[in-house]
Amino acid sequence: MRIKKISEVIGNRVYTDSGDFFGEIEEANLSDNKIEGWRIKVGGNVISMIGGARGVIIPHQFVKAVGDVFLINRAALPSTESSIDEVPEDL
Repeated sequence: MRIKKISEVIGNRVYTDSGDFFGEIEEANLSDNKIEGWRIKVGGNVISMIGGARGVIIPHQFVKAVGDVFLINRAALPSTESSIDEVPEDL
């Protein structure tokens, strides 16, 4: 496995571990020469899920894989009430 430079991953597409497109890498947040997190420009229907924000910072611990694309853990995403299965009241 080859170590990548940060400049090589800027612009890479980001997907959740369930295969949903999330956005693109904009920059890395560094602290003491270590990656603390990634700023991601969100795209698609994710914008409505995070309250209209255009970007989010995902802590590096939620990144599962870095390659041609990034895979992030779905736990890094905010939960929404629309993702909860609703039970009809008449049952």
